[in-house]
Amino acid sequence: MTTATATPSPAHTQGLGDESSIWFKLTPLLKGPDNPMTVLMEMTKRYGSPLQFNMANQRIVLLSEPEHFKRVLVSNAANYEKYFDGLKPIFGKSMITNDGALWQKIRMPQQPAFHPDMFVDYVPYFVEAINQKMADWAEKAKTGEEFEMVEQTWTLAADMICKALFDRDMPFNPHFVFKCVKTYTDVMNHKSIRLKKVAGQEFEMTEENAAKAMETWHEVPDLVMASNPREHREKTLLKMIEDVVADPEVPEFDHQQAVDEFKQYLWAGTETTALTLAWAMYLTSKHPEAADRIRREGEEVLGDRTPTAADYSHLVYTRSVIQETMRLYPPIWGLIRVAAEEDEIEGKKIMPGDRVVMFAYGAHHDERFWEAPEEFRPERWMGEANKKQTKYSYLPFGGGRRSCIGGAMSQVENTLALSILLRRFRPEYVGIMPAGINATVTLTPRGGLNFKVHELS
Repeated sequence: MTTATATPSPAHTQGLGDESSIWFKLTPLLKGPDNPMTVLMEMTKRYGSPLQFNMANQRIVLLSEPEHFKRVLVSNAANYEKYFDGLKPIFGKSMITNDGALWQKIRMPQQPAFHPDMFVDYVPYFVEAINQKMADWAEKAKTGEEFEMVEQTWTLAADMICKALFDRDMPFNPHFVFKCVKTYTDVMNHKSIRLKKVAGQEFEMTEENAAKAMETWHEVPDLVMASNPREHREKTLLKMIEDVVADPEVPEFDHQQAVDEFKQYLWAGTETTALTLAWAMYLTSKHPEAADRIRREGEEVLGDRTPTAADYSHLVYTRSVIQETMRLYPPIWGLIRVAAEEDEIEGKKIMPGDRVVMFAYGAHHDERFWEAPEEFRPERWMGEANKKQTKYSYLPFGGGRRSCIGGAMSQVENTLALSILLRRFRPEYVGIMPAGINATVTLTPRGGLNFKVHELS
């Protein structure tokens, strides 16, 4: 398919090369060092918070103080709206791209699916997906095959979501869909499209570029909904969504709304869970003593039996490793809001339309809030040490009323996965040391995380 600048783009490719897109604005961060977060951290240390600057034709306000996070997320949250640029091509009109009363009306019927009481029902399906991943890893251990860890954890997270929340086996090839997702979220693809548009060039939309990737992505929700249920369970997120679609009292929640909500869970929920687990594998490979402690804890808590939801609270150290991973490598490194009206923080004016970036990564690595912040110390999340944290200095799932709906469930998924996988395997990181970081919308490993796995006797 060939597209010229005069030809309208398909709806799902709108904004791919637009200068106003979040993807385009993020490209300067990719030109920095292996960890571009260090540049932003140096800027906030030197100039303080709020830090105001222009990026292209947009004024950015970078916040790095927990009290400033609290103002935007809680005490004056009504003045700060979600930033949607570049997200609607992925998520349509889902909960993640809505705000205000409409957002609340869409979120409310889905909220019960993420109540902790539901985890009792979900855990057997999490474990089933993990066991299937172990079978795959057993083959990789035999052949000595090298693989990319984020792809492995993404496919696992997608399987857990489909089985637990939707009562479905994955009706798509998760490795292929993962590559489509990565094609779109590689902002350099958007930079290339933008430059060609500016130059007035025609360019071919091949299967390798972002537009084709999005065409594939948009087929996934309907594939899931149309596939056969595994067990015809009544208490699933899919059932809750189907019920509200059929409810004439909620006309906003039509079939397209259901499709878009699926996109949210199959991308945003899957990617953040997958990134955390992949980085945890990286950290425990670098710190084998932590991996050994996870194995001992698993043996003490679980023995030879299948894990249940009740075991999660007893996997204290493993859960602490997941929390420490999200501190060092927060999947969402910065939360973005748009100021609706004028505000003032530390004597500096915030003007309507300003993009306000809460620099969570910076707070997570600030020595004022964390002892030895660059060190991997899971123990800081255990016992009395856990009670000394500065509020809002840790934002892996956001904060306030718009905090991530699936944050608690993600921690259960990752704690169980890390415990079970490490009891059978020793993942060996074989990539560049230390691993680099790409600061796109999420905090991804630059060039991926290459591993081999060794099966334990």
